[in-house]
Amino acid sequence: MSTVASTRTVALKRIVLHLARSKEHPDGSSRHGYDLIAPLDEQGRLDANGWREARQRCRVRRFWESEPDEMGHLVHRPGGQGGATWAFDYDPSGSEDDEAGYRFGDHTFNPGDYVSIKDEDGMLHTFKVVTVAPA
Repeated sequence: MSTVASTRTVALKRIVLHLARSKEHPDGSSRHGYDLIAPLDEQGRLDANGWREARQRCRVRRFWESEPDEMGHLVHRPGGQGGATWAFDYDPSGSEDDEAGYRFGDHTFNPGDYVSIKDEDGMLHTFKVVTVAPA
């Protein structure tokens, strides 16, 4: 029995998220956010099959004013809403993900859309999708 390698090329996108309006940032903030590389489907949702094929290239950079940037991976784990959870993992040697996307599998990542991320302290923050471009 032979194994056939997939011929599908996963098209990755560079997605930039900025902190949306909040009590602390009434105008939002371009100095707080995420820059991630991920596969999206035709509607702009995270593509789990594409992620499986390109998981090592699915990266995230967290930028937060007055803090050093954090570099990590986009991960897809069993469990959670809808049977799976998307999260950012900045420490591959640890057993816990650092930040989870709230219902990331249900949301679209198109410019102008909003998504929520639960930080390492358990606080939920809303971010605006600013740009989506080929990675």
